[in-house]
Amino acid sequence: MTSSVRLIAIDIDGTLLPSFGGQVSERTCQALLEAELAGIAIAIATGRRQAYATPLILPVGLKPETVLITSNGTVTRTLGTRTLAGERIDRFFLPVETALGLCGALRQFGGMTVFTFDREGLGELVMESIDRLSTRISPWVNANRPWIREFNPLECCFDEGGAPVQGMLCGTVVEMRAAEEWLAASEYGEKIELHRTEYPVKDLSILDILPRGCSKGIALKKVASMLGISREEIMAIGDNFNDLEMLNFAGRPVVMANSAPGLLQIAQGRGWEITASNDEDGVAQVIESVVATAGVQYGERLSR
Repeated sequence: MTSSVRLIAIDIDGTLLPSFGGQVSERTCQALLEAELAGIAIAIATGRRQAYATPLILPVGLKPETVLITSNGTVTRTLGTRTLAGERIDRFFLPVETALGLCGALRQFGGMTVFTFDREGLGELVMESIDRLSTRISPWVNANRPWIREFNPLECCFDEGGAPVQGMLCGTVVEMRAAEEWLAASEYGEKIELHRTEYPVKDLSILDILPRGCSKGIALKKVASMLGISREEIMAIGDNFNDLEMLNFAGRPVVMANSAPGLLQIAQGRGWEITASNDEDGVAQVIESVVATAGVQYGERLSR
């Protein structure tokens, strides 16, 4: 069974997950599995790191070879199973020299810099001080505490070798817009990629600092090429600015009704599809329509 949509790339937070609770809804799980049965590949694309994303996706029951794009496009692996880790497809690093310089440069924004390393266990996430992090991201801190290691000064985290795959700065919406503008105009602007996520209701923004040339969109393009799928056959579903490159690349971009206001304006201006909110199973609704279309096309071919 085939469809004009052969690959669906889906963000996690604010898209696949409801606003409260850490489980994909039963309806959405069913829609994802039905899409797989219809021959449609699923790719998960998230700003989360691998270890923070996988436990949310495994219970859905997707195929082990399902692609998982993490850290906003710097690491791509297959999903794997509960007992067998997925296989690495792609990975990119922030040069240590660049990361070292960022440690000092970003202190002007409150010392809330976090680096992500693609390794297992304590030290996957490093920061100078947990206590300096905004209370706005307390749920994130509590969920990730077993993987967080503190270094004071932060520069010492590179003494043991290895380069990070992602940097993160968090603060208010105004603060992070200012940080993005400053970084883009700084000596680091040509060495990094910046992807901002905004939650206006919480007055919280996360600015991800990635290796040059990394984004969800670029990672999705590589996955599509690997699978022999054209961009016209791709649906992408997201809710925030870090999804923008992925949405731009996809032949059928879909934006959640609960998206950041600025992204909704972009979607409306470009005539993109807008589905229901994450709390109304918006992902399930749009996937169900794709699967139904696949069934109609399959029936038409049988009747010829």
